[in-house]
This record gives sequence, C-alpha cells and structure tokens, in this order.
Amino acid sequence: DEADKVIKYFDGFFEEINSNWNKRYRENIVKIKSGNIYEVAEVVKMLLFRDKTRGLSSGERKMLTNAKQILISELVISKNTTQEKIETLLSDMVDKFVDKA
Repeated sequence: DEADKVIKYFDGFFEEINSNWNKRYRENIVKIKSGNIYEVAEVVKMLLFRDKTRGLSSGERKMLTNAKQILISELVISKNTTQEKIETLLSDMVDKFVDKA
C-alpha cells in the first residue's frame, strides 16, 4: 500500500526547481540522506524533469542515478515487479509534466 502512495505522490506533486545549482544540489543531498522515500521520490522527479528539459551537470546526473536506485529498488521489492517496469512508469509520469512545460 505504501508503494502505491509513493507512486501517487510521485505523479501528483510538482514544484519549481531552484535555479541555483549549488543550493539545489545541497537541498537534494539533504533529502536523499533523510531516508524519507517521499523526499527521495521528489529528488528523482525533479532531476528527471530537469534532465529532460535542460540537462544535468555530471554531479546531478550521479545524484539522479543514486536516488533512482534507492527509489526503484524499494518499489521493485514492494510491488513485486521488475526494475524496467518501474523505470518506465516513473519516466512516463515525468513526461506528462515535460509536455506541459
């Protein structure tokens, strides 16, 4: 049930990304280290969105990889599905926001 809530949260929220790279990076590190799956989902969504619209620096790309690994591994276990299915699901959700931007 919690996995479904995380997916719904991932699909439902959207907020502007801080344009200052350094501040954004520090904020995202804090969210990832918090251990809160909702905050990790927020980081993944924002970085995926930024990657698809503006591109990412190498540091943010590495951060995205790490955060995605955390989020996807939790969802794969919880939903008893494959990594590919979860990645596709998350990517499709972000694409909806990219199309609106």
